[in-house]
Amino acid sequence: MSQHLLMIEDDTRLAQMVSEYLGQSGFVLAHAGDAQTGLSALQSSPADLVILDLMLPDMDGLEVCRRIRALPGALAQTPVLMLTAKGDPMDRIIGLEIGADDYLPKPFEPRELLARIRAILRRRIEGAPQAGRQLRFGSLEIDRDARTVSVGPQACDLTSYQFDLLVALAERAGRVLTRDQIMEAVRGRELDAFDRSIDVHMGRIRAEIEVDAKSPKRILTVRGVGYVFARQQD
Repeated sequence: MSQHLLMIEDDTRLAQMVSEYLGQSGFVLAHAGDAQTGLSALQSSPADLVILDLMLPDMDGLEVCRRIRALPGALAQTPVLMLTAKGDPMDRIIGLEIGADDYLPKPFEPRELLARIRAILRRRIEGAPQAGRQLRFGSLEIDRDARTVSVGPQACDLTSYQFDLLVALAERAGRVLTRDQIMEAVRGRELDAFDRSIDVHMGRIRAEIEVDAKSPKRILTVRGVGYVFARQQD
């Protein structure tokens, strides 16, 4: 079955090129030339993934990403691959902080775009090992089957990638993991050349699951090494 993608991009020529290239790999790409059209298209016809340009004529791509994450139900969990300006790491950091699953600087090679799309979708499909089992740490509950996280009665708002990162840590509670080991566990290391991205995602996860993100008790930083998920919590 073909997977359906939505590209929100004002460069019609680029969108056509991407559509033709991805079509050769079995993807069906819908195109929206501006933010409002793209948001409406996503709500009327949900996509498996959104390719989102940062610079749009009617709205900043970061705001579009925020609005996608605020949509009701499963729409809010739609993976977002953001296209950013080459050489501007701040845009990438902000994009990851507000919920983008990955980024790709322009100009890009179509085959790298394809590889990143496949990696994001693979993580979404395969990112819940031992499905049907729950992980509980005090008031924190991770449901790998439903792919949800909650702290007490409060549901946590995590992207698909952030959920997989949290599961990778929680399944190895008490074990210190390097950044490379964490990203390898979610099968994305070979595609992620931006060293600070893992730290940005960890900050986002902490903001959702910690009582005080500035003084974390669940995900601890081991200076010079990586992170460890604490066994004893609450």
